[in-house]
Order: sequence, then C-alpha cells, then structure tokens
Amino acid sequence: MIDAIDGLDWPALGADLLERGHARAEGALSPEACAAFRACWERDGLFRRRIVMERHGYGEGAYAYFADPLPAPVLALREGLYGHLAPLANEAMVRLGREARYPVTHADYRAGCHAAGQKKPTPLLLRYREGGYNRLHRDLYGELAFPFQATFLLSQPGTDFTGGEFLLVENRMRMQAMGEAVPLGQGDMVVFPVRDRPVAGKRGHVRAEMRHGVSRVRSGERFTLGIIFHDAA
Repeated sequence: MIDAIDGLDWPALGADLLERGHARAEGALSPEACAAFRACWERDGLFRRRIVMERHGYGEGAYAYFADPLPAPVLALREGLYGHLAPLANEAMVRLGREARYPVTHADYRAGCHAAGQKKPTPLLLRYREGGYNRLHRDLYGELAFPFQATFLLSQPGTDFTGGEFLLVENRMRMQAMGEAVPLGQGDMVVFPVRDRPVAGKRGHVRAEMRHGVSRVRSGERFTLGIIFHDAA
C-alpha cells in the first residue's frame, strides 16, 4: 500500500493540487484492494459511528467512520499520504499568508489534534445506492483542519454504478461559483482542499473557498474511501 502511494508522480500531483485545486491519480489502489475496502462495510466492529445522510439533510446514502485502532491498510494510506501532502500544505499556508505549519509525520500532527481535544479518527467509507448523492460540504470537525484530503473510488463506473460524479465547487471573491466534475475510475484517487486554497492573482495569492460533493447515482451501488487527516472533537 505504501509502495503504491510512494510510487505516484508527486511532483505532478503537487503542481496540480496547488495550481488547479485538485490532483487525480489513476489506479492508486488495485482492484483487489478496492474489493477489500468494500468488504469492510459489513464489519460493524471496524467502525465507531455510522451516519444515514437523509436524517441530517446531508444527501442520500450512508457513511461510517473507522474506529481506533485504524485497520492497517487505512492507517498506511493516511500516514503515507500525509508525508507527501505536508510540504504541499505548508506551501499553501505560505501562499495564503497564514502562520500554520504542519509537521513531517502524521503521528506528530495527530498528537496536536489530540492536544486540542480532537481525538476521534475521521477516515471513512461511504456507500451510495440508486438515487444517492452528497450535498456540497466541507469536512471540518474542530478548530484544527489539515488543508487537504483524499478520496478513492472503490467501485467500477459503468459496471457497478452510473452517475455519481465527484464534484468540486470553487468560490472566489466577486466572481460567480465555478463547478467541476472530476472523472474517476475504480482505484483512482483525488486529492482536494478541505476548506479553501490559494489562487494566483494580480497582487499575489488570494483565497478561494472550496466545497465538494457527489452527484446523484442513477443506478447501482457506489463505494468510496475517504482519508481525512485531522481528527474530530
């Protein structure tokens, strides 16, 4: 799992993330790994909480937060991705003129979350069936929030499901919102901002607010794995 993440083209992914607002990596997970993650859905003991989205106005579908200790593959993805994303997060903070800086290891970052009272793990599995969708939102769980997160598509588009496009919407000051559907295949990863991102302007960088969601699934069943790096209060 770590070798697959380390083997990605991180210079290109980093440039896309900082300049375009998201980065996509094809085949970051094997079909076998996708199937193993999907199978976790039925194992209640792996999760600390399940959410039915309709009950909260979030959309239609369900998701479940993994419990501590995280399953080894989830932990490996979280720690491996963080090592590559922390320098990019620090560069984003410089561009935004913020003082926040992120340590080299995820263990050190998580210790800071725990010191701030954010102790609940946030990696999660999401399942959408026909008619399911996720409204535009941000995954914020407390005062601390790592600037980026990752999503892996675990199902095969066109075979397991249709519809269900991953959506990003950007809002810049004094501009109309801009939306983008990011095409994903099974095993593909997309990394994107949690809350906002720096955008180059005439006088340096300005802040663009970001939200993400999923369009309505027209048929079948769609699973994704979400890797969020800050813990929840």
